[in-house]
Amino acid sequence: MKTLAAALVVLASAVPALAQDVAEPKSGTRFVTKDGDASLLGVGLRKKNVTKMYAIGLYVADSALSGPLRGKAGTPELYRELVAGDFKRKLVLKFLRDMSADQIRGAFRDGLKGVGGKTDVWLGFFGDVRSGQECVIGWTPGVGLETRVAGLGNPALKDKALASAVFGIWLGDQPIQDDLKRDLVARSGELIK
Repeated sequence: MKTLAAALVVLASAVPALAQDVAEPKSGTRFVTKDGDASLLGVGLRKKNVTKMYAIGLYVADSALSGPLRGKAGTPELYRELVAGDFKRKLVLKFLRDMSADQIRGAFRDGLKGVGGKTDVWLGFFGDVRSGQECVIGWTPGVGLETRVAGLGNPALKDKALASAVFGIWLGDQPIQDDLKRDLVARSGELIK
């Protein structure tokens, strides 16, 4: 009887932890809803033709949700702020298949045409990735564009134009995938007041 009671306590404590995750519906990839002082604004799936490339989640500083993003849920201004705003935000890409450095760099290069600056340096951060590995791309005011690929950190790049162009790949006027752009802000109605 004590074993059953202990098992129920463990199970009950696990349920709230599961409620703190959001699954990307087409891949089942899970993302935590809170990451420190940032909240998950949405998740989506990057596909090329019918191939699932990666699941992606967008995290935004809680202070931005009640500050510069306040009242902008469902508006074009929301996307403009997410691309170019000066607040902490990050994208977490969870790869669903192996990809070569050339594949990743080529896909990102297409979205960064004409940007210049430190674009080639940033693209150089990307090597081959395996299914199950992550890439984290974030902007932190005063620090710059931070990029971690498969657990390896890289120097932050203090290039605001590049950071805006990078976030614009998914959230800009001509995103890499229209439904992905919408999915990345799916929780904005509940989080941005």
